[in-house]
Amino acid sequence: MSATRTATELTIPSDLGESRRVMELIEGALHTKGYTEHDIFAIKLALEEALVNAIKHGNQMDPDKRVFVVYHITPERFDIRITDEGDGFNPDDVPDPTAIENLERPCGRGLLLMRGFMTEVEYHGKGNIVSMVKVREVSA
Repeated sequence: MSATRTATELTIPSDLGESRRVMELIEGALHTKGYTEHDIFAIKLALEEALVNAIKHGNQMDPDKRVFVVYHITPERFDIRITDEGDGFNPDDVPDPTAIENLERPCGRGLLLMRGFMTEVEYHGKGNIVSMVKVREVSA
């Protein structure tokens, strides 16, 4: 995210209820900027996966750890960075959930959804920071 743009910064405890509050706040802002229901659905799905991963897997539901969210919404694009206080992970080590041997395993599906619904998904540092971008759908 560019330093010249104003971003919204939030810090929440490792609590799934707080993640829902963040999602509602962002959904309202997306509506205000005129995003389509299709784009809002995609962003909400990816956002939920990223926040749940940060709280459950990153912070291990530790109430003393926080999740840091920085986002910016323009009429053209949505940018978000989510950071947890966990040990991080290597996304390349997560088994492909579409591989035959993994079809009945629950791991990796959230990462697959995030990549499928967002324009860009990148992990930074030790893997405890994810940034996502959704370029707005152009209405015909």
